[in-house]
Amino acid sequence: MRNILLSAATAFLAGSTLVGSAHSAEPPKGAAQNIVLVHGAFVDQTSWQPVADILTKKGYNVTLVENPLTSLAADVDATKQALAKQNGKTVLVGHSWGGVVITQAGDDPKVSALVYVSAFAPDVGESLASLAKAGPQTEGTRAIHPDAKGDLYIDPKVFASAVAADLPPEIGEHLANSQLPLNHVAFEAPVTIAAWHDKPTFYVITTKDKTVAPEAQKSFAARIKAQTTDVAGSHASLVVHAKEVAEVIEKAARAK
Repeated sequence: MRNILLSAATAFLAGSTLVGSAHSAEPPKGAAQNIVLVHGAFVDQTSWQPVADILTKKGYNVTLVENPLTSLAADVDATKQALAKQNGKTVLVGHSWGGVVITQAGDDPKVSALVYVSAFAPDVGESLASLAKAGPQTEGTRAIHPDAKGDLYIDPKVFASAVAADLPPEIGEHLANSQLPLNHVAFEAPVTIAAWHDKPTFYVITTKDKTVAPEAQKSFAARIKAQTTDVAGSHASLVVHAKEVAEVIEKAARAK
């Protein structure tokens, strides 16, 4: 799966650098120097690679969190471990399910701003399950089903069109067949902290999203009083529209 996502990144951002390569620039003075990226369900941390490449090239210290996707507590712990390694102000970013994770983990004093990308933004006591039930239903949410172990998957026949309609078909098909499941325990766990109450917030609304409905995204963004940016893309906009997403993260890095 890592290889196919990196192939997608290469296709859309030819010539960009990888995380960890030499910086060719420096972030603005006073801006957060650190960016921590939290991925969503069904994919791994390399879904953030195109955005990470852009930000690394501009001099930011970028960390990709590897969520186990076994429970909310486990993903929050992985994120907190990443935050513990940061030196100074940090922008915490979540895609899709990652929005639930950053909502819980984002109260860390190092976190200077939160960025939600096509992401769920629960309040205290809300879970991904309760937000999904509240709707509106989408092609993607209707296609989520548990296996015998209680792990949740998106129907592979629907995955490409619902999640990655603007990626090449062969990449969407491969992602569909290489999904990382989200355990139902994570799906049902309510958050006990809603960090967006106390942090500057930003939201990237993906207007052609068939997984998290654009109407729901707008509702989340309004509730958390986020600065919003619309991107005409699918749920995979963090790959296809990586430049626009990175620009929003840079704006968050400059937030006071």
